[in-house]
Amino acid sequence: MLALVRPGQDDVVQMARDAGVRVVEDVSIAAIASLVEKLQPDIVVVSSYNRVLPAELLRSRPFVNVHYAPLPRYRGRATVNWAILNGEAEAAISIHCLTEELDAGGILTQRFVPIRPRDTVSDLYLRLNTLQRELLADAVERRLNGETGDRQDETMASYCCARVASDGMINWSSSTTMIDRLIRSLGGEFPFAFSFLGCQQIEIHRAEPVVNHRNYVGRVPGRVVEVDRRKGDVEILTGDGVLRLQEISLPGAKPQAPAAVITSTRMSLGIGVAELSTLIGELRHGVSTTDERASTKTAPFAVPYLHERVRQSS
Repeated sequence: MLALVRPGQDDVVQMARDAGVRVVEDVSIAAIASLVEKLQPDIVVVSSYNRVLPAELLRSRPFVNVHYAPLPRYRGRATVNWAILNGEAEAAISIHCLTEELDAGGILTQRFVPIRPRDTVSDLYLRLNTLQRELLADAVERRLNGETGDRQDETMASYCCARVASDGMINWSSSTTMIDRLIRSLGGEFPFAFSFLGCQQIEIHRAEPVVNHRNYVGRVPGRVVEVDRRKGDVEILTGDGVLRLQEISLPGAKPQAPAAVITSTRMSLGIGVAELSTLIGELRHGVSTTDERASTKTAPFAVPYLHERVRQSS
């Protein structure tokens, strides 16, 4: 018997329903274990599932996993994001047998895709998703026929930790290259890279390094150095160069030209001592929803954001 475990409603879910395949929205480990016990499938295929299945369940029957990384390198989480962040030349899809060790089972099939200089994480996922559709059926058939894939070289294994939304905050003292990679590694299905203008969060959708820029010997990372009101672009100093912002948004708002929000070369992006002092003071004394400062000086997201940063560091 067939079943698809997938929350929400999308083209995949609709295709399964049209084909008469049972769809289950509960993605908890308990629900999956119960479903496997009830249906007794010959094989279970796992793709884009971010939880570790228990060893007892994995021993009950063959499990095949789709992992977007060049195994044995890049085991773990957020592998496509990390590939862009680390400046890798290529990403990969590895379809492998699922075992008790993290992403360590035999590789049934593997294919590489180049990471082009301006590729975003959405670009790579589009190409990798296409490869999954091409390769998955054959890999599953091989596993059903008893193949266990090519053994991974454990001496080459490397791991990626999970990423959380706050990891997307831009440090303007970093190099232009690293900030550019951070921005391209996010967006689409992931939260955007972000910074602050005063206490207002700004999400960065598109940006590019400025190649032929002025030589700034007086440099304040995060300082606005050019506002192009005709094109709408804004240029920002980094730790070693200049980054041109091409599209931004305020939280919950539509994308817009940066120059509509960032209007002066006296402005700087990033959280500074003054902004932190304001936020800490309001946390200490409490922020009333009727407090005029909460609506005019400090954006509503700011206090919960700082709460989250404090929680993660404690």
